[in-house]
Amino acid sequence: MQKFEDSTVSRRSFLKKTVLGGGAATATALAAPAVLAQAPIVMKMQTSWPASDIWMDFARQYTERVEKMSGGRLKVDLLPAGAIVGAFQVLDACSDGVLDAAHSVPVYWYGKHKAASLFGTGPVFGGSATTMLAWFNAGGGEEFYRELVQDVLGLNVVGLLGFPMFAQPFGWFKNEINSVADIQGLKYRTVGLAADLMQSMGMSVAQLPGGEIVPAMERGVIDAFEFNNPSSDMRFGAQDVAKNYYLSSYHQASESFEFLFNKDFLEDLDPDLQAILRYSVEAASTSNTAIAMDNYSADLQKLEKDSGVNVRRTSTDILDAQLKAWDALITELEKDAFMKKVLDSQRAWVERVTYYELMNSPDYALAYEHYFPGKLAL
Repeated sequence: MQKFEDSTVSRRSFLKKTVLGGGAATATALAAPAVLAQAPIVMKMQTSWPASDIWMDFARQYTERVEKMSGGRLKVDLLPAGAIVGAFQVLDACSDGVLDAAHSVPVYWYGKHKAASLFGTGPVFGGSATTMLAWFNAGGGEEFYRELVQDVLGLNVVGLLGFPMFAQPFGWFKNEINSVADIQGLKYRTVGLAADLMQSMGMSVAQLPGGEIVPAMERGVIDAFEFNNPSSDMRFGAQDVAKNYYLSSYHQASESFEFLFNKDFLEDLDPDLQAILRYSVEAASTSNTAIAMDNYSADLQKLEKDSGVNVRRTSTDILDAQLKAWDALITELEKDAFMKKVLDSQRAWVERVTYYELMNSPDYALAYEHYFPGKLAL
């Protein structure tokens, strides 16, 4: 596992030690570090989200923790998508040093290598996003990610994953969809390997960032779409262009946020600041989960009650077809040696870990139905 806080002496710490150890003009030498300590390091960080998206609030939870834990030594200039580069360009911008850091998802650079989509938007073997974030942190996933980004693609980037997202809805449709036949020929927005999946099921797919979805729907460029969650969808006006919202899907059921850092910028920081950047991902992951639960559930009710949205579960016919489509896609993906070893690792992790999770979990739906009878329509 990559531990980026264990770096060699940074240029910044070297300069501090040089000033302290110079010997001449002791008073001047001792004064210099105090001046340096008063000037915070500013980290320029762009997200892949519009300024109004709830995910900007999620990103702020990260930056607030970084600033407070660093005692003000690190300040973060947090910017929305498009402020410097486009939503899908943050990886290259971090590698090139245009950005110091970014808040995004790996699937947005799927065009560089399809393996990017395995880190959150790949085949669903039965593990949730929490299961797969654990694979990243404890099951070897972080080293596979490093190998892909640094060795295979040659990028000057370090990345971490945080906040295990709730499974993404199948999405927004103008008409009811009850079977695979109902989605044939629809122009649908999704991203990454989900695009390959949906195309194999008979849909025509457009890969668009979140801010372009509703305009594309209004112009007829797409007929249906998914983005991620009730809060984000409601904020960009999904309810104004479609009224049928289908929850539950296997197309993106295990995604997490991606925290990207320019490798040179990161390794130039003192080890404690590097550690703060790493462990603030874990801290923000917990706080992100809390505000997601609060907002997503409240906004789903608003969509139903205030906007007349029909909230439904995706049919078993479509879910079964998604799994069969993943089967065929996996066969193709495993022709690539790197992707095969990642998929093998994920399968082994899910087989062991999810066995424990499922065997150990009580039937929460049964308990919910007991105390809130008649509300669920599963």
